[in-house]
Amino acid sequence: MNPLDFLQVRIIDILDIVLVAILLYYIYRLVKGTAAINIFTGIVIVYLIWKLTDILQMNVLSNILGGFISVGVFALIVVFQQEIRKLLLTVGSTNLANPKNFRRYWNILTNSESSSHSEAKIVVNACAELSAQNIGALIVFERNTSLDMFKESGDQVSMDISTPVIESIFFKGGPLHDGAVVVDGNRIVATRVALPISEQSDIPVRYGLRHRAAVGVSEKTDATVLVVSEESGKISYIKNGELVSFTSNDNLIEIIEEDLS
Repeated sequence: MNPLDFLQVRIIDILDIVLVAILLYYIYRLVKGTAAINIFTGIVIVYLIWKLTDILQMNVLSNILGGFISVGVFALIVVFQQEIRKLLLTVGSTNLANPKNFRRYWNILTNSESSSHSEAKIVVNACAELSAQNIGALIVFERNTSLDMFKESGDQVSMDISTPVIESIFFKGGPLHDGAVVVDGNRIVATRVALPISEQSDIPVRYGLRHRAAVGVSEKTDATVLVVSEESGKISYIKNGELVSFTSNDNLIEIIEEDLS
C-alpha cells in the first residue's frame, strides 16, 4: 500500500467536502443570533478535542469524550428542536409539487408577473401612509411555507389588497388592528394573527414586540415581514430572521418583488 495514497483526491472527495461545507453553513445560518449558536460552538470544540486526544492516544480522556459524542445525536435533537424543525420546513417547502410553485410556474409561462409588483407597491404605499401617522403595523408575506398554523390564531378572511383596506385594519382602536396580517398572493387571508416571539439575544433593545414577532416568524418559516414602528414610524423589512436594508420605498418595493417572484 502506497503511504501517499491519501494525497490522491478524487472528484467525489471534493464534492463530499463541498456538501459538508454547505451543510455547516446552513446550520450556522439557522442558529446564528440565537442561544443555540453557543451550544453549537461548544459541541464543535468538544469534537475537536476528542479527535485531538484520539490522535495523541490519550485513551482515558478520549474514551470519556467518545462516550459523550456517541449520545450527542439525541442531545442535538432536543437542543436544536426548533432549528431542525425550520430546516425540515425549508426542505419541504422546496418540493416541486408545492401548489405555490405550480402557481409561480404558471405566472412565468403566462408572463403574469405584474401581480407581485402591484402587491408590493400597494403594501409599501400603505405602510408609508401608516408611518406618516405613527400607526404600528405587522404584515406577513406568505411564500412557500404554509402559515396555516399561525392563521388559526387569528381571524381568517379573504380581502383584496388595497391601501385603504390595510390602513383601516391597523387604524388605532379598530377591531382588527391587534396582531399581524397575512398576505398570500394579492389577497389578505388572515388578521389579528399571533406570531412566535424570537429568542434572539442580539435584537436591539429599541425594537419592540412587533419586530421580535416578525423576526420569530421569519426564523421558523420562509415568510418575509414588513413592520411599521408605532413609536418612530420607521418601516422595517425582515427576512430569514434578519433586518434587510433598503435605501428608499422604491428600493423596498423592488426587494419585495424579487422575494415574492
